[in-house]
Amino acid sequence: MTKTYTAPADFCEKPYVAIPMTPVASNQVKAIGYDPETKTLAVTFTRGAGAIYHYPDVTPEQHAAFVGAESIGKHFGAHIQKLPFEKYPSPVLTENTKDAAAMEAAPQPA
Repeated sequence: MTKTYTAPADFCEKPYVAIPMTPVASNQVKAIGYDPETKTLAVTFTRGAGAIYHYPDVTPEQHAAFVGAESIGKHFGAHIQKLPFEKYPSPVLTENTKDAAAMEAAPQPA
């Protein structure tokens, strides 16, 4: 039996706004952040390239339930995963790419 997979989502074109993230004890979720002013939940995962997912319109109660869940990964799958999101590249990878490009563009000693 062949298993089908959904193609990864594209990165969002909007400017990235950093939300402070706190590491969590989970095999699936690496860190969670929340901005109460914009009601945006930020999540990054233990697998993959470190992309950050922003879930808009998440209530403080939804955030508290997620962070306080007995199993953060199961709670994510049951309550968060299907919500609309914006995907941003890892800031670490973005900075490393900028650093590498700057090094390539810098004049090299003769």
